[in-house]
Amino acid sequence: MKQAFIIMQIGSSELDKVCEKAILPSLRANELDPKRVDKHNQGGLLKNEIIGFIENSDIIVADLTNERPNCYLEIGYAMGVDKFRNLILTAREDHLPGNPNHKVGGPKIHFDLAGYDILFWNPEKLDEFREELTKRIRRRLVIVAPSNATQLPIWDEEWLKENRNKALAGLTNNGRTGFMEIRHALIDFQIQVSPKNLLLAAEQAQIHTFGWPIGIVLPTPQDRPRPRADGITVEISSTFNAYDYWVLRRNGDFYLLKSLFEDESGRSKSDVIFFNTRIVRTTEALLHCARLYNNFEVDPTVEIEFAIKYGGLENRKLSSSSPSRMLSYYENREEKEIEMVEHIHLGSIESQLVENVKKFTAPLFSLFDFFELSDSVYEDIVNKFVEGKVT
Repeated sequence: MKQAFIIMQIGSSELDKVCEKAILPSLRANELDPKRVDKHNQGGLLKNEIIGFIENSDIIVADLTNERPNCYLEIGYAMGVDKFRNLILTAREDHLPGNPNHKVGGPKIHFDLAGYDILFWNPEKLDEFREELTKRIRRRLVIVAPSNATQLPIWDEEWLKENRNKALAGLTNNGRTGFMEIRHALIDFQIQVSPKNLLLAAEQAQIHTFGWPIGIVLPTPQDRPRPRADGITVEISSTFNAYDYWVLRRNGDFYLLKSLFEDESGRSKSDVIFFNTRIVRTTEALLHCARLYNNFEVDPTVEIEFAIKYGGLENRKLSSSSPSRMLSYYENREEKEIEMVEHIHLGSIESQLVENVKKFTAPLFSLFDFFELSDSVYEDIVNKFVEGKVT
């Protein structure tokens, strides 16, 4: 029998009633064996038992009522071990600001989870809560169940090759060899968006914090996005020796290749990589991805393949564009390219932003004499970018 784990405040008579009248019946109706740490611990270390329940459960129902720190901690751990799709969040309805029963200064959903889908319940209407929770659990089991069918390829390789070749040719004509390539696609989730709505979403996804934004949308006739049968495309070659090429398909596939900021006119001798700039650009790329799919109303539990590739790296030195972050030169003499590919849940892009940025930059930095940055530097640069600052 498949297992479920219940995360909630222990020792509350009200929540015990909610569990007994709604949560347990909902789980059992879906043929799940419910576990709660205060009811089913085996006498071992409590922390280890909680970890085991989380890692071995097909469904995790986590109730946020009364702002219990241990509940938030356990939810964070579940997300960290890639159990986000298995997680269903619930809370008493007065925790939602705007609800008639919400009290100013009273308990609420903390900001780090406020943007997620939460099923709210009314203590006077537990039958309705049980019915809706039963449906959600049933739907979630379908999502997390392994498929016996042959998995379809994530990418249309011919489409990817065609656009990559076109972009590399444009980069060469622009007189550049160094580039940053970004691509992402939805996994096991289908959308079909009209070119007009693709353009609207692309405009809203831009982040105007650092230079020309990723996925730039300009109004000028020669640079504006062009409609295609399967989506929209942009190619910009500027007088500043900057090159941008990006494509957005109707199914949500996104491909971009752009010249390096470090190589644009007047900024360098085309022989450096700025570690702070790469962190900033990676942060922007991840947030651009999240904003784009949010505009398409993609569920945050959906998994995506996200990749960043760098080319033209040989004989470059790692440095910084900021006097406050200067470091000795670290060299890369031989490696021409590197690509980082990860499968991540859409909702975890923002909740684990610093960790995700490190995943897509640390391997690049290691090419330069095994260079490593402390987590505090990643956190500082990422957080300042989110605040609209670049250092």
